[in-house]
Amino acid sequence: MTPVKRKQKFPHLLASKWTAVQAVMGWRHFIVCNRQERQGTVFAELQSVCHPQTRLWINAAMLKNRHLWQPGWIGTPSPDDP
Repeated sequence: MTPVKRKQKFPHLLASKWTAVQAVMGWRHFIVCNRQERQGTVFAELQSVCHPQTRLWINAAMLKNRHLWQPGWIGTPSPDDP
């Protein structure tokens, strides 16, 4: 009997880069350093790029909310930008 492969939720989550729209624990740029699936829900451990001791776990589905998170590392606009 061939095992049935389940589609993995968030397959490219590890090592992905994210920018918080608002500072989280004082930082905006994070990288996913760990993932866990619990009862069908995927959680991501985010680590601050500038302060590696700052880590937090969030529901990975929150990363899809563009009002909270942007993919990649996005710089903050300078006051001179139009």
